[in-house]
Amino acid sequence: MDLTSTLAAGGYAGARGISEPGGSAGPSIREGLASFAQDFARTLGAADMAAQDAMLGNADPQSMVEALAQAQLAVETAVTIRDKVVEAYQEIMRMQI
Repeated sequence: MDLTSTLAAGGYAGARGISEPGGSAGPSIREGLASFAQDFARTLGAADMAAQDAMLGNADPQSMVEALAQAQLAVETAVTIRDKVVEAYQEIMRMQI
């Protein structure tokens, strides 16, 4: 889940007007968030499967702990992004017209 560096690189390239030969300046915010959502769902699914395998005795506890730690990081990242979006919305709403 490399959303931060992807969005930062895309934003920097877009702000400077840089485009790669034969390509675009980088992923848009919409593409970055869509990619993040897919990675988020995939990570939570992997954690769920690891927990089920561990409960059935088909996996070692270490793999379950690693999968749950990745899921926790994914949830914390999603909450941080949500908080930033809400903060930006509130800042826009405070602007005088």
